[in-house]
Amino acid sequence: MHVAQALHEALHQQRLAHRAGGLPTFHERRDDLLRLGRMIRVHAQEICEAIAQDYGHRSFHETRLTEMLPVQTGIRHALRQLSHWMRPQTRGIDRLSFGLARNRVIPQPVGVVGVLVPWNFPLNLACMPLISILAAGNRAMVKMSEHSRHLAQLLIRISPDYFPKDKLQFFQETGGVGEAFSRLPFDHLVFTGSTKTGRAVMAACAQNLCPVTLELGGRSPAIVADDFDLETAARRILYVKCLNAGQICVTVDHVFVPRHKVDRFIALSQRIVSERYPSLESLDYTSIIHPQAYQRLTGLLDHAQEAGATIIPLIKGPVRDEEKHRLAPHAVTGLSADAPMLSEEIFGPILPVLPYDDPEEVLQAVRAGPHPLAFYPFSNNRGLIDRMIAQSMSGGVSVNDALFHVAQHELPFGGIGASGMGHYHGREGFEAFSKMRPVFIQSRWSMAGLLAPPYGKTINTILRFLGR
Repeated sequence: MHVAQALHEALHQQRLAHRAGGLPTFHERRDDLLRLGRMIRVHAQEICEAIAQDYGHRSFHETRLTEMLPVQTGIRHALRQLSHWMRPQTRGIDRLSFGLARNRVIPQPVGVVGVLVPWNFPLNLACMPLISILAAGNRAMVKMSEHSRHLAQLLIRISPDYFPKDKLQFFQETGGVGEAFSRLPFDHLVFTGSTKTGRAVMAACAQNLCPVTLELGGRSPAIVADDFDLETAARRILYVKCLNAGQICVTVDHVFVPRHKVDRFIALSQRIVSERYPSLESLDYTSIIHPQAYQRLTGLLDHAQEAGATIIPLIKGPVRDEEKHRLAPHAVTGLSADAPMLSEEIFGPILPVLPYDDPEEVLQAVRAGPHPLAFYPFSNNRGLIDRMIAQSMSGGVSVNDALFHVAQHELPFGGIGASGMGHYHGREGFEAFSKMRPVFIQSRWSMAGLLAPPYGKTINTILRFLGR
């Protein structure tokens, strides 16, 4: 069967099941979430092995920490909050009936949701949207990345043991699947990936007036204020920058450091990273996903060096392994204003360290560019932090740390502008995949008769009363 035809058939079956099933109950949704958690828990070892195969090398501990743990805690959070999220909301009073009529908002599932998953956290970024989608009572079709073939094949094999295909179905990229998938008339589509591809996905969805949630890239900056302990900042920033070898959309893309502290920040970075990863062969350090990504990153380093920048490896010994596509963490200083590293998302273990003299200049630089997916100010000065947040715009913020706002299930996750649109996680995720349906319930008595023509003097009195 042709790819597009097979996808349309899968969507048709899910839509028929959605219409026939009626409004899913609390117990049905709870069961779906428990099944998702059980699927991941039972097959945890196989999932770790599959992701490691797709990367070439990735620590099982890192997969459990960054992929499985957020999903399992996200499921537990949704289970605790689900009955509250599902409860109809009462909204104000109706002046036309002197408060006798009622206004309600009833959350109802939108139907069938498509999810386009990237390769960098393939389980996390497939299942975190699924938590919100299933909690809201929907069905889902999930298309995995072409760089996650082993995981995709595993999920395709095991998911029917937990979900019927008319509830949840996974697909792998076999050529043309992603494009055909984005053109399906879903009731909602979630895409995580680059800004460039996000534009194409949104254009495809526009043909079907399909709502989209776009989680895109973003050059997320960290700003270390002069009053903040430099070693603490370095430890927290470099933890995130080296996690998954920097292949994280919300990692610290670059860091602004007071000019007189740059040399010490570099020295601290070398010590900290070498303690955590003694060599490029460290079992805790992740490979770059594929040779093309490795070549792009080494090309950025080579171009910067040729242009006069200083490239500082942060571990001892060999720093490149082309065969295994492994690249050591590097800091970079002395970049020219037109360096490609300062105009495109790095998405790897390379950290430009940018000196500054005045925090206001840094804020101006941040405001001048596209809105980042995340923003990381470090300071003990509450007034300065508030000013940094108020005078900038980003998807999310972690103060005095990096990345951890994403792990808070009470907070929505999402970008703005070039870094995306829409939210999921927590209540916002439930509402993103629900139709928050407004319902007006009229009382026995209505003013419609008094407001209808022919108009007389009475109407003026009524309008004056209602308009007060």
